[in-house]
Amino acid sequence: MLDKPIEKMAQATPATLAKQVKGLSDKTIAWIFVGPTILLLLAVNIFPLIWTINLSFTNFRANRPNKEVDYVGLRNYERILNDSDIWLNMQATAHFLIWTIVLQVIIGFALAWLINKKFKGNDLWTTIIVLPMMLSPAVVGNFWTFLYQPQIGLFNYVIAFFTGADPSTFEMLGSVNLAPWAIVIVDTWMWTPFVMLICLAGLRSIPDYIYEAAEIDRASSWRQFWTITLPMVLPFLMLAVLFRGIENFKMFDLVVQLTGGGPGSITELASINLKREAFEKWRTGYSSAFAIILFVTVFGLASIYVKALNKVKER
Repeated sequence: MLDKPIEKMAQATPATLAKQVKGLSDKTIAWIFVGPTILLLLAVNIFPLIWTINLSFTNFRANRPNKEVDYVGLRNYERILNDSDIWLNMQATAHFLIWTIVLQVIIGFALAWLINKKFKGNDLWTTIIVLPMMLSPAVVGNFWTFLYQPQIGLFNYVIAFFTGADPSTFEMLGSVNLAPWAIVIVDTWMWTPFVMLICLAGLRSIPDYIYEAAEIDRASSWRQFWTITLPMVLPFLMLAVLFRGIENFKMFDLVVQLTGGGPGSITELASINLKREAFEKWRTGYSSAFAIILFVTVFGLASIYVKALNKVKER
């Protein structure tokens, strides 16, 4: 007589037991578990955002907390939008952003295409290629700073081997013309494996029978690429562009390790300028307005891009 009730209790889920014992609905139980996480996220993300928006309308300085704070309205935003140095920072950010994404997408897709072809040592080469993205940006920055050294850096000797020039003439990190490309090369080396993995997932999601049907119709490899491979991998490529675009727009640590924003301000990205305004010049209200402008820019561009991505997926 007692075996059946015991058996039912053993097979019941925790949610079912809670419902039977306390009379709680599934929705209530879900909120009990999810609620604290939502409150934590609101406390960590929403409150600082609201506080930053409030500070952006003031002349507050964090190094003078006892000084009377005045509300200046939109003056901080006007000064930022009319500041030529800020636009130079945005130009440096755009150069870094565009070229890193272009190179990482092209090289990443090419590597994914090769890795997708089954060959001997496939897993070993995949592991080797993925290694850079597992390293800390600080480690990568120090490593490439050593490689870029004019006297002993291996990178300069490789370039000199192909060009026949003196290795000491390649001041990659000290040249106004070469420093922007130096950080592009390092970021591409580090994060191309990330794009490769996303593209590889896209390539392996394509069913084999589609290619088999194309071969029966005598479609060439080039035509298969343009009509099957590229359209079906395109959403994955766009997703990789979205991830890398957001991350590179706020790039900070890697560039600081390599150039510190120099020489001059040629590699001073928007994030580096924001840090200097906030924690070196202590213009907290001004830097808060700059942070809000960057946030709105990224959020707006990402929203437009996500809509385009959804349209591609619906095709």
